[in-house]
Amino acid sequence: MLAVHLISFFFSKLKEDPTKKVDRFLYAMRLHDDQLSDISARFQAEMKKGLSAESNAAAAVKMLPTHVRSTPDGSEKGQFLALDIGGSKFKVLQVKVREGIGIRKGGVEMEEKTYPMPKELLIGKGSELFDHVSESLKDFMQEKSISMEKKHPLAFTFSFPCEQTTLDQGMLLSWSKNYRARGLQGKDVVQALREAIDRTGGMDIDVSAMVNDTVATMMTCGFDDRYCEVGLIIGTGTNACYMEELRHVDLVEGDEGRMCVNTEWGAFGDDGALNDYITQFDRDVDAASVNPGKQIFEKMVSGMYLGELVRLVVLKMAKRGLLFDGSVSNALRTKGRITTADVAAMEQYKNGLNNTRDILMALDLNPSHDDCIAVQHVSTIVSFRSSNLVAAGLAAILTRIKQNRNLRSLRITVGVDGTVYKTHPQYPKRLHKVVRRLLPECHVRFVLSDSGSSKGAALVTAVAQRLASLKRQVVETLSPFRLNQAQLQLVKARMREGLEAGLKMKGSSTVKMLPSFVYHTPDGTEHGKYLALDLGGTNFRALLVKFKKGLQQNARLYHKIYTIPLETMQGTGEELFDHIAQCVSDFLDYMGMKNAHLPAGFTFSFPCEQTAIDTGTLVTWTKGFKATDCEGHDVVSMLREAIKRRNEYNLDIVAVVNDTVGTMMSCAYEDPRCEVGLIAGTGTNVCYMEELKNIQKTKENTGTMKRDDGIPEGEQDDGTEREKKEGDAEISKMCINTEWGGLGDDGSLDDIATPYDKEVDQNSINPGKQRFEKLTSGMYLGEIVRQVVLDLTRGGLLFRGHVTEPLKTPGIFQTKFLSQIESDRLALLQVRSILQQLGLDSTCHDSIIVKEVCKAVSHRAAQLCGAGMAAVVDKIRENRGLDHLKITVGVDGALYKLHPHFSQVLQKTARGLAPQCDVTFMPSEEGSGKGAALITAVAKQNQP
Repeated sequence: MLAVHLISFFFSKLKEDPTKKVDRFLYAMRLHDDQLSDISARFQAEMKKGLSAESNAAAAVKMLPTHVRSTPDGSEKGQFLALDIGGSKFKVLQVKVREGIGIRKGGVEMEEKTYPMPKELLIGKGSELFDHVSESLKDFMQEKSISMEKKHPLAFTFSFPCEQTTLDQGMLLSWSKNYRARGLQGKDVVQALREAIDRTGGMDIDVSAMVNDTVATMMTCGFDDRYCEVGLIIGTGTNACYMEELRHVDLVEGDEGRMCVNTEWGAFGDDGALNDYITQFDRDVDAASVNPGKQIFEKMVSGMYLGELVRLVVLKMAKRGLLFDGSVSNALRTKGRITTADVAAMEQYKNGLNNTRDILMALDLNPSHDDCIAVQHVSTIVSFRSSNLVAAGLAAILTRIKQNRNLRSLRITVGVDGTVYKTHPQYPKRLHKVVRRLLPECHVRFVLSDSGSSKGAALVTAVAQRLASLKRQVVETLSPFRLNQAQLQLVKARMREGLEAGLKMKGSSTVKMLPSFVYHTPDGTEHGKYLALDLGGTNFRALLVKFKKGLQQNARLYHKIYTIPLETMQGTGEELFDHIAQCVSDFLDYMGMKNAHLPAGFTFSFPCEQTAIDTGTLVTWTKGFKATDCEGHDVVSMLREAIKRRNEYNLDIVAVVNDTVGTMMSCAYEDPRCEVGLIAGTGTNVCYMEELKNIQKTKENTGTMKRDDGIPEGEQDDGTEREKKEGDAEISKMCINTEWGGLGDDGSLDDIATPYDKEVDQNSINPGKQRFEKLTSGMYLGEIVRQVVLDLTRGGLLFRGHVTEPLKTPGIFQTKFLSQIESDRLALLQVRSILQQLGLDSTCHDSIIVKEVCKAVSHRAAQLCGAGMAAVVDKIRENRGLDHLKITVGVDGALYKLHPHFSQVLQKTARGLAPQCDVTFMPSEEGSGKGAALITAVAKQNQP
């Protein structure tokens, strides 16, 4: 007898753990991390398909734009009505959003009433369904004593698949959840609601927003946590939404900012993407559903199907004799007899086995203890697979967000709602653990939504109102920068008046119109070697330029750059020019030309008065130079004396040149039609070839002018002084350096100057001077932007009203930032990075607004330069009595060359305001250096 007991004991020990046979039976449902990463990668690919306009139609995952462009920032406020339709009942609510100071400080108060949705309305006419909803809304307003005369914004939660083209419009794609109301599919349900409200009458309702419950969940959680940019539903159905970069949402115009995308991820796998992960049980569930072949992912994940999956597994195991000794009850054969609530009950920590026994006995089964353990394990595997699949999908979304923003790590919050997540005891922990294991570099927080769909819909409306108000205020602030055609015509006319006054020197002209004593542009016969010396800032540049006769566009340049030490810039004039002479000596040694007696041109980009091509009296230093005993002196003479002191080499300094004139000459060497030079960089200026007969002030000042051919103006060339070139025309033009930056110094531009321009002017080193330049040049545009941004921040429209010390610092916002920020290739994330360099912690919408400010300031600058250019070319046309003028403008300057839009706006404006002129704009290469050499070459060739 003892032996029998020992044998029995031995076999009982050998008896298999009941969970092992379940593991083997459901091996395909037990997904390891490599498989989850693969599923995640597949979902990322499906997301890309859905976002692309080319592949969206064929995509299973539709990635529907919601037109929700921001999550809450805590400053939302207002009182809203809300409707929540999505089941056998619907709710009407009054939602009060209280503004707070900063995030988490605001609050939401809600009153609600639930109304029944009669079954006959679910399958009746759509108009009757919405009439019932509208009448219930009116009943609620009367019950809560809400004014019927006052206009009320209404948020509409409609939890059915819809395609939205705006926030307040949604075309119903298909009904679900037993709804089959006629006449609404393919129609705008928001409009149907509005028409029902009109039929009911007695209410003034503005249906402001229609949202999906997933979006509403994200918005609800986003009100309390500013990192919440993902919404997740795991309930009867499943879905996810997230904030996508707008540049990737092809179905919506525009590329700046973000938009919430409703993934509709339940359809993942409808195109076969999950075929190798689908089990026979999934196929059986799908085949028995109302929509076979559709919503495959949802059928593997959501609460509507988890209980049925467990039932099918248990049924099959029983049929194979693996459970209940092969016994199968009719109840177990009946669809829907195991619910998702049963699954949750079976997996409870303490009472799970007892609950399992009770559920099985209710199915007319007589389970053993091992049967209960096995069935509980089936439930665990099915629900665990669900959380694993959700984790894989969520990992795909978070990875995309991280990649969109070019981040190594991501801090983000996921707002979650749904009965499975809320009621299943193990589901949340499993989900969190797997997500964090798949994405160890992401810091993911999960927040359970509170009254998600209704509260969230009201918050969508509140955010939309906040953004609309913000946009209005920003547009109002920037409106003075937007110049209309009449204003631009006026600027053109005032520039023309300034040009004429400067030529005649009537009174004190703001546009100086300085003679350059350059009478010729290159004609292609220039040849020889010329030295060019270029002093325009903290660097000095020496160049050797070689021209070959008859070979235009084939000049060869050699150059070397030298630094001007600060102590030299601010020392004595003799020390400065001795330093320049030393640099020239070094360059000639470098080129092996110390003994050559070369003609030289001197580009000296400081204000000078010229009485001849080779003299220039410095009016005033700029750009940080303060060398003594220079102002009021001829800079060419000072350089010659410095060279003489060295007694090492000889130079023939033929010309002193302004950089604008050098630019024109450089481009004229390539294009004979080039008779205008434009600088649009740190400063701005224009020169052009003017008719000598119009330059009255030069004759008044000098009596006779020494021309660059050596013949006094007014005397005739008898042919003995020089050989006249074949076809050489009588000299009739001179290049005029307009110094147009002074336009407006007499107040003529006050009517277009903004308060920000006046602030920049007052804080400059020369208040009241160079007013046109302060509206248009790179030295000032960044500071104008800073003044506007500072004002918007103080008004609470930027950076949550937080004024940082860097933002209060003049000059901190360099003009190069405008070019970077306005680049079409630059994502808002990179704009945010630039702002962070300035100590400004910006949101996506802050970045959009700063970009708008930059655009307004630079666009106006380009328009003003274009209007000025139109005045110049029209004057040239009229000077020559032409109906139509074809001319080229040589251009140099970082603003023109590097800013992404400045050149196009300038050109468009100039051509629009001077329609009788065909203007070609030609960027200069090596303008100031090469141009100085060309002026020297032209002058030498025209000397006797």
